[in-house]
Amino acid sequence: MPVDDPFKHAVLGSGVFYRNPRAALAWLQAAFGFEPSMLVSDGDGRLVHAEMRFGDGYIIIDSEWAEHIASPASVGGKNTQSVYVRLREDLDAHCEKARVAGAEIVEAPIDHLYGERQYRARDPEGHVWTFTQTVRVVPKEGRADEWSQHPRVAPIERRSSSHRHLEHPARPVKSLAP
Repeated sequence: MPVDDPFKHAVLGSGVFYRNPRAALAWLQAAFGFEPSMLVSDGDGRLVHAEMRFGDGYIIIDSEWAEHIASPASVGGKNTQSVYVRLREDLDAHCEKARVAGAEIVEAPIDHLYGERQYRARDPEGHVWTFTQTVRVVPKEGRADEWSQHPRVAPIERRSSSHRHLEHPARPVKSLAP
C-alpha cells in the first residue's frame, strides 16, 4: 500500500555531494537562497542525510559516502552534472548575492536565443550551478536564426565532443574548466 510523502517532494530532485556537507548547507543557503528542510545526524553527530528546498524543488546534500561518489573538489574540479534552478524574477540580483557570498561567476547573466536569461556559478567545492529565468516566449520548435532578432541574445553555439564552438566569433565563451 502506498504511503503519502509527508515532505511533499517534487517528482525530481538531485543529490549533490560534498567533502564538507555541513559547510555546503550553510553556503548554499547564504549564496543561493536554498532553505534546509531535513537534517539527519547519527549518534556521533555526523550528517547522514540533508535536504534543501528552493521553491517546489529539492536537493539532497550529502558527503562522499561511497567510492563512486565524489565532490568536484576530489576529482580535479570536473562536473558530471549541473543543477538548473528556475527563478521567477530578479536573476541579476540573485547573481550578485551569489557573487558577494563567494561564488565564482563562470558565466555572467546573459539572454539566450531560446528565451532564457541565465548565469552560471561555481560553489566552493567546484559544483557548477545554472540559474535561469524566462524573459521572453519563443516557439517550442523552430530555427534559432529566426529568433536571433532579439537585441540582447547570446550567439548561436554548436557543441562538438571536445570544444564549444561559436557561430558568432565576436563574443568568446569562457571555459568552465578550472
